[in-house]
Amino acid sequence: MKIDGTSYRSIWLNDDGWSVNIIDQTRLPHEFHVERLTTVDQAAHAIKAMLVRGAPLIGATAAYGVCLGLRADAGDVAFNKMCEALIATRPTAVNLRWAIRAMQDLILPLPESERVSAAYEKATQICDEDVAINSAIGDHGLGVIEAIWEKKGKVGPLNILTHCNAGWLATVDWGTALSPIYKAHDAGIPVHVWVDETRPRNQGAHLTCWELGKHGVEHTLIVDNVGGHLMQHGQVDLCITGTDRTTAAGDVCNKIGTYLKALAAKDNNVPFYVALPGPTIDWEIDDGVKDIPIEIRDSHEVDYIQGKDSAGQVSEVRILPEESSSANYAFDVTPACLVTGLITERGVADASKEGLARLYDRLEYKAS
Repeated sequence: MKIDGTSYRSIWLNDDGWSVNIIDQTRLPHEFHVERLTTVDQAAHAIKAMLVRGAPLIGATAAYGVCLGLRADAGDVAFNKMCEALIATRPTAVNLRWAIRAMQDLILPLPESERVSAAYEKATQICDEDVAINSAIGDHGLGVIEAIWEKKGKVGPLNILTHCNAGWLATVDWGTALSPIYKAHDAGIPVHVWVDETRPRNQGAHLTCWELGKHGVEHTLIVDNVGGHLMQHGQVDLCITGTDRTTAAGDVCNKIGTYLKALAAKDNNVPFYVALPGPTIDWEIDDGVKDIPIEIRDSHEVDYIQGKDSAGQVSEVRILPEESSSANYAFDVTPACLVTGLITERGVADASKEGLARLYDRLEYKAS
């Protein structure tokens, strides 16, 4: 995707061939800053502090974090320790665990002298595959949007509601939920996006609005609780969100507030789609509400809000009384029964064990 006419990925190798560049997303939309990572600890901090976020990008950053760690110590003890530390940074996103497992399967059988080069090759492969996967998600999602646009009679804008940020900033490129929107926009469909602000970190306001604007997509920021009202009045044609973890049975775990949007969509007969790459599927669990660990983050994110003040300086202010406390649940689970379909790189699947098994040829699930 492009920023002011220049193509970027959200993570890339520096010109030195070993250090890693990321876009510091905590500074957007008010400052575009490229952060250089040189150690595994810096990569872990980038994930934990959400300089990078979004399940696919977290996995890619972890893979490159392993590369940086191996440069310092390629032994088994150090390798296993860095993998454990990286996995602990964000417990909900399944891509993180998937990427680390891929690195472990590759690295552990190799002699120490071959580990660094092999790790960099694998991390690059993970990034390139993510780009291809997300582009394919966009192609299949475009078909969904085209069908709804046809049903609407190709009259007026096509209003799409999204939650949080599942665009190219959440992946290596293209995005998941926003990939079909970009493809539709580029194909000439007059899409308009309702962007949930997504408290408490405001990823919708800070990131989704920023990247949609840079690509020229019409959009309007709304507070998190407006979506149901818009649906009641026929102002939402479909919803598309991303997901950080999807169960084998089609439950989706995404940014807190997604479940409420799905409930509102169900009540108002608005199609509710979830876009996801295959590595986001956790084939080991079925019941997302019961089995997916929900990250609880620091209450500071709820207590304070960041923005640019009247003097043009980025600052944060406390929004609740000093004697009050807050809770910060980062994700919720939307049951499969509320999901119209799952848009993947292999096609659009029913949100069910059978639907996903058919798409990904998981024979053990077809037979159950």
